[in-house]
Amino acid sequence: MRIGVLTAGGDAPGLNAAIRAIGELAWRDGHEIIGVTNGWAGLAQEFTGVALRPEQLRGVVGRGGTLLGTARFDLDHPEGGREQVLAAIGEHLDALIAIGGDGTQRVSNWLAERGAPVIGVPKTLDNDLPGTDFCIGFDSAISFVSESLDRLHTTAASHHRVMVVETMGRSTGWVAALGGLAGGADLILIPEFPMAMSDVLEHIKRRRRAGLGYSIVVVAEGVNLETLGGVESGALSSEGVGGVRLASRGVGQFVAAQIEAEGDLEVRTTVLGHLQRSGSPTAYDRIWSTRVAAGAYEALIAGKFGTIPVVRDARVVLASLSTVAVGQRQVPREIYDLCAVFF
Repeated sequence: MRIGVLTAGGDAPGLNAAIRAIGELAWRDGHEIIGVTNGWAGLAQEFTGVALRPEQLRGVVGRGGTLLGTARFDLDHPEGGREQVLAAIGEHLDALIAIGGDGTQRVSNWLAERGAPVIGVPKTLDNDLPGTDFCIGFDSAISFVSESLDRLHTTAASHHRVMVVETMGRSTGWVAALGGLAGGADLILIPEFPMAMSDVLEHIKRRRRAGLGYSIVVVAEGVNLETLGGVESGALSSEGVGGVRLASRGVGQFVAAQIEAEGDLEVRTTVLGHLQRSGSPTAYDRIWSTRVAAGAYEALIAGKFGTIPVVRDARVVLASLSTVAVGQRQVPREIYDLCAVFF
């Protein structure tokens, strides 16, 4: 059997561990693994699948990024991209495992609904795919945020500054909330629970009145600027797939400027940016990437196409692609309220 595997969307620590697991299991059973390079572009344009060899997957479990390459490729502009992918799968592959986030799994579900032998694997730093407790790359991202806040605490305390730290998080605040909680943030702003700038300023002033001379403010890049009293720019850069590159909104700098305008506070901004998706995966990401990838392979061999292995209550279970292809998994109130306890 010719089993294709691709990684689409943004890169994330843990992708190579997943590719390795699929490859090793396939070779054990005598199948051929075809690595499709650069995500959906490797199927929608000229077919770029190449047979992977065992030596290519040795020593990659701890390597960040993806050895297959990836891209944010828009299959709908111009039209016909999805149909080209569908045709390429039928011509070149017996089955496909697509590793990616919400956009990737929407495409996977579309393909499966039209009879394509496709299995998904959950990957997104935002951790916002419905129905799964784990997405490849998330634990590595929040571990980096936590470590960064540990470092920033010392300089903030030494200079009696307010440090505003911008994290990833398009429509949900998982990275900011859990990374901020683990790193001891004093205030966390996320899209799910908007906060007015007046409340942000009052919080910082209350800390100063209590004798706390510095503050760490974590803000997800996707928070509502208008709620904070700002104005959305009409000239933001695009990611090439119909989405705005949210880091270009300058949310962290806007929040910092509003705090500094109070006049008696020294404020600095740190945008963590792509460092959150770079470097080696954590042990947790390596282990669960391996487990969900193994679940995808087992589902493929069993002919359970149109499914995706997800993590629920520390177990890997199969779910329909249709259940993760709609909506978003948002930070629940109880987690946000727990964060507020330590503000």
